[in-house]
Amino acid sequence: MTGRMVIHVGGAPAPFAGTALYLDGATAELRAISLQIDEEQRNLMIEGPGLSPTLWPLADIRTIPDQADRTRMVLAHTGDPVARMIVEDPETIRLLRARCPDLGKRPRPLGVGRLLIWAGAAVGSVALIVMVLVPLLANQLAERLPPEGEAALGDATLEQVRRALNQTGMNPLPICDAPEGIAALAAMTRRLSGAGDVAQPLKVSVLDHELVNAFALPGGRIVLFRGLIDAAQGPDEVAAVLAHEIGHVAARDPTRIALRSAGSIGVLGLLLGDFAGGAVVLFLTERLIQATYTQQAEAAADDYALTLMQQAEIAPGALARFFEHLQTLGDEPSAVMAHFMAHPALGDRIAKAAAATAPETPRPALDADAWRALQRICAPSDTP
Repeated sequence: MTGRMVIHVGGAPAPFAGTALYLDGATAELRAISLQIDEEQRNLMIEGPGLSPTLWPLADIRTIPDQADRTRMVLAHTGDPVARMIVEDPETIRLLRARCPDLGKRPRPLGVGRLLIWAGAAVGSVALIVMVLVPLLANQLAERLPPEGEAALGDATLEQVRRALNQTGMNPLPICDAPEGIAALAAMTRRLSGAGDVAQPLKVSVLDHELVNAFALPGGRIVLFRGLIDAAQGPDEVAAVLAHEIGHVAARDPTRIALRSAGSIGVLGLLLGDFAGGAVVLFLTERLIQATYTQQAEAAADDYALTLMQQAEIAPGALARFFEHLQTLGDEPSAVMAHFMAHPALGDRIAKAAAATAPETPRPALDADAWRALQRICAPSDTP
């Protein structure tokens, strides 16, 4: 007998008794149970072999939504998230539907206050990962990354930069390759690197783009833009910017910022659903081009550049003259200007460079012929 019911006519509800199957959520055992209702306390009383007497308040019993089998009813108790009751007897199902007032009621959503607390905790956790843990790990990894791995990271990043900046087609932005200009750039690079203590070989390239900018990449790569060479009033100014970027390479700043950016946008990409997607690549490219180092890293690169120019017998005041010239252009701040203005006051940095001790016998970074060749580094090979 699956159930027994007696109906009385009168004000009091009829006594109820029935059977069901019960899962306590702690074991996989499916127990046969008997059901009764305590009318005074309005509880469903559950009893069965090996089961302590259990009470489910009628007002706290809910049906499990989206049940595929409509011939049975699966019940849950709001105070016990894992226990389940399976009722198959049609008459018991009918009576439970009549006696449980909130059977189909869904759980109340979290209050606004609790939602704000959870949201704040989530934002705080992401901020901790992005702003503390990722930089810490990036700094550790930058010190241990093997040279070949760092070089591969720089090469791959340069290709991404070239593709992102080419707005006219699918091919990467051209690297300027006029032979005489390449020779002049190599001579300037050798003169500066020979005067310093750069541990890794430098690979300096010029991209054929009007940006007045320069930046360093992992693996000793330094990128100048044609626009920067066009804006310079002499080879010493290009050498000053190159020396500053060599300072970042010597401190391995590009590797740190690349690892930090990749780690941060990897975390954000996982959260926002664009991991390794197009937005990630574009953001990483922008971060590297507009590389925003810390104030300490910028000051160290400035000091390194001034010392390097002195040792290479190039007047360090050229760095001040270059930025003074950019300030007089009157247009929107260039990428280089925006980069430098984001750190210690640009005027202070110009004054520091202008006051740097000059070599006793300074020599131009390039002679007149080599400077003209560098200015034409992006010109077609057949250009006179």
